[in-house]
Amino acid sequence: MTTESAQIRANLDHPLIDGDSHIIEYSPVLMEFLKESGGQQAVDDFQLQIRGGRGGWYSMSSEERQYNRKIRSPWWALPTKNTYDRCTAMLPKLYHSRMDDFGLDFAVLYPTLGLGFPSIEDPEFRALICHAYNEYIAAAYGEFRDRMTPAAAIPLHTPEEGINELEHAKSLGLKVAMIPSYVRRPVPRTAEEHPDLKRQVTYLDNFSIDSAHNYDSFWAKCVELGFAVAAHSGGMGFDDRASVSNYMHNHMGHFAAAGEVLAKGLLMGGVTRRFPELRVALLEGGVVNGSRLYVDIHARWKKRNLTALENMNPANIDAGRARELFAEYGDTATLSHLDKLEESLGIGHQKVPLEVRDDFSAMQIESAEDLRDLFIPNFYFGCEADDSLAFMAFNRKAYPTRAQVRAIMSFDLGHWDVTDMNGAAAEAYEQLEDGLIDETDFRTFAFSNSVQLYAGPNPDFFNGTRIEAEARAELAL
Repeated sequence: MTTESAQIRANLDHPLIDGDSHIIEYSPVLMEFLKESGGQQAVDDFQLQIRGGRGGWYSMSSEERQYNRKIRSPWWALPTKNTYDRCTAMLPKLYHSRMDDFGLDFAVLYPTLGLGFPSIEDPEFRALICHAYNEYIAAAYGEFRDRMTPAAAIPLHTPEEGINELEHAKSLGLKVAMIPSYVRRPVPRTAEEHPDLKRQVTYLDNFSIDSAHNYDSFWAKCVELGFAVAAHSGGMGFDDRASVSNYMHNHMGHFAAAGEVLAKGLLMGGVTRRFPELRVALLEGGVVNGSRLYVDIHARWKKRNLTALENMNPANIDAGRARELFAEYGDTATLSHLDKLEESLGIGHQKVPLEVRDDFSAMQIESAEDLRDLFIPNFYFGCEADDSLAFMAFNRKAYPTRAQVRAIMSFDLGHWDVTDMNGAAAEAYEQLEDGLIDETDFRTFAFSNSVQLYAGPNPDFFNGTRIEAEARAELAL
């Protein structure tokens, strides 16, 4: 029986690319690769570090959770009612055999268990597990490269470890680099004076602004090797997403929040200025957050660029004129404190040196078009099939210079929010059926933007795939 998604695909004149679906790792096989890389001790460490810490919340009383502020992490995060779908996410051959039913020509596959591997605190184990994971996916999914490709897990606590694993991934034939959106680091003073608190008092390093390292060598290596970069980190545990009792409270918006940490840092830190070929996907957070970020930065630059800042310079205040106005219009209480007028107006205070006034200096922008060129081609925002606000990416009138923020169709197959793999494409297509977007917009959403994201840095990305010819034609436009 032909699925609705397959029927939709049959009536389209362009391929459908799922820019973010998921595998569910089969742990016994993954452990074999980990054992080969690090011996039995590495497998034992995995059980301790990855498996061992997951039952803590449930072993605590309500009072203990409150006292320790132990957040409620994901639970029942994988679909189980549809056994066929559940096993599909674990079996590459089955996944591949069902692509036509999904209405998909090609899919980029991201981890489930492996999502957290690049963020493991122990540096040796972090490097080891990412290395083993990449060996595992390359072996498991390599023969199905005509319709799918898995993303490599790249640790990034330092640029050097990122480069090392990037080169390893390249040698395995992997083509997408999944990095963390940030690294949580201890505040140096706290770590030095109160080492027992270093895990509690932290900051988010976005790999650019105020970073502990200069990551330009890593971005340069991504461009050199032709890797598209994708961030799929979570923001659960951020101060506004740290409920000790409610997983959904912590979940809503957390991918978008984590993605913003990275996107804002790369943009305002001048990374996209220095590496214009870099393509970065912020996955599973939707395009609304990307739209707001683009509009927000434009609005702030417009009001607080180096020239416009003079509107806020306290030196502009005419103290004599201000005193005349206060004397004429001030009430008795105000006039009794007129000697403090200059202080209250900020005259003589906050003398900010010229060289540190421009928060946008690393971007080197002089116009809205400059900002557009540093944001629009470089950032792609993953929208799930049930994201009813994906159409906002195509509301060009809402954006500076009428630019179009780049949204990509991303189904999240394999996880709890997809109850039927066969129906995801049909669900995404509803925005066209409902008149929220037109056929050109849907083509851009479901095909063109993913081609630009993944093949932009590497024109050979789709070589040997089912859509090689269509992708090359798209890149040539």
